[in-house]
Amino acid sequence: MTNLPEPAGTPGPPEMRAGDADRERVAQVLREAAGDGRLTLAELDERLDAVYAAKTYGELEPITRDLPAPGTAMPPAPAAGASGPDWSPVQGAPTWKTGVGIMSGFTRAGVWNVPRRFRAFAFWGGGKIDLREARFDEPVTTIRALAIMGGFEVIVPDDITVHVKGLGIMGGFDNRASGPGAPGSPTVVVKGLAFWGGVGVKRRRSSRQKRREKELKRPKGD
Repeated sequence: MTNLPEPAGTPGPPEMRAGDADRERVAQVLREAAGDGRLTLAELDERLDAVYAAKTYGELEPITRDLPAPGTAMPPAPAAGASGPDWSPVQGAPTWKTGVGIMSGFTRAGVWNVPRRFRAFAFWGGGKIDLREARFDEPVTTIRALAIMGGFEVIVPDDITVHVKGLGIMGGFDNRASGPGAPGSPTVVVKGLAFWGGVGVKRRRSSRQKRREKELKRPKGD
């Protein structure tokens, strides 16, 4: 495992069980490789799936075999119990600042970089703003939504802080998703107006959270 990032010492045998810190270090190598243009976003997503499913050093090693070996300046492993999603922007991912649905619809989903302000407008139409796999340019993101005889669905990962402050006139602006997130997570503020329309904000688990939950549920003897 010569190209696996190691905090110190000699890599263990291939059959040795990998921990969360090991998987996070490999995931960081992949993100940096994507930022350098060595991996496409599709390849990054595929390899991250393999990283979080890996149980041993032997399963982690092939994932970065074709990438340059990390130098001594690799980011340190997260402290125990403090590891979490990487919310920083991904180079090469799309950055959308607006979404417009006029007698039509739009979707903003997948891996994308969310700016400090995002504006959405719908007239006899709608849109879906999915933040489960998104990255954030700033610690606080404001989504300003105006729905006139239309509607929006905003999906946020359930570990971020959300504040819903919109107004509904002969319509609805659902604020049930408002609440705190994990320490250090981004904050998303959803505000605006729904007139004869609606804005629904829902919390959902991201694919990363689901992978981690599956890993924790697996018997340690597997």
